[in-house]
Amino acid sequence: MLNVNEIHVGYGQSPVIRGMSFKAGKGEIVGIVGRNGMGKTTLFRSLIGMLPLKGGQITLDGVDISEDESFNRVGKGLAIVPQGRMIFPYLSVYENLISGARTPVSQEEVSEIYSLFPILREMKNRKGGNLSGGQQQQLAIGRALMTRPKVLLLDEPTEGIQPSIIKDIARTLKEIRDMRNLTIVVSEQVLSFMLDVCDRLFVIEKGALVREDLRSAVNAEEIRKMLSV
Repeated sequence: MLNVNEIHVGYGQSPVIRGMSFKAGKGEIVGIVGRNGMGKTTLFRSLIGMLPLKGGQITLDGVDISEDESFNRVGKGLAIVPQGRMIFPYLSVYENLISGARTPVSQEEVSEIYSLFPILREMKNRKGGNLSGGQQQQLAIGRALMTRPKVLLLDEPTEGIQPSIIKDIARTLKEIRDMRNLTIVVSEQVLSFMLDVCDRLFVIEKGALVREDLRSAVNAEEIRKMLSV
């Protein structure tokens, strides 16, 4: 569903991602785990089109999106929940949700989001800026799902969220994957969350993927050592 082939990304003359390749299949949850500063957010910004490629190719469901603007990538089925969530603080929960709709708003779709995240229904008239970090993260995921994506990108989804909500988000992501046969790519530095939610796991170091494991074959202690260096 998502094919990243030998991409190069950087800022000005400073390279960050150097010839990275990976694939994510339909209905698969793929994790990219790494310490801060290793290139996770740069990678996700390049996937959604916020940063241009300096080389390589990205295809989505067989369609080359390498040169597309961000809004066109969303239109073709790619959505992102960015680091920091970036919800609209002065809009209500409901208004935040429908801001993600690509077509006329379907109340059936809004109800589906509410069923996944019941707290959003309870707080639908509350301003986004008045929600807790975990509630904002659920809102940001719901807003992204309103685009009806084929591939959902989540950048550091556990940042600033209490452990009980992290478990809820992990459970809901797997539910969303099963419900929609959605491909999900997650970047994170909290290994326990990744082991809970991902089918396949990559480790990123200095802009390169240095390790790949199936969830069933992960040696958690080895990866923890890599993340603590």
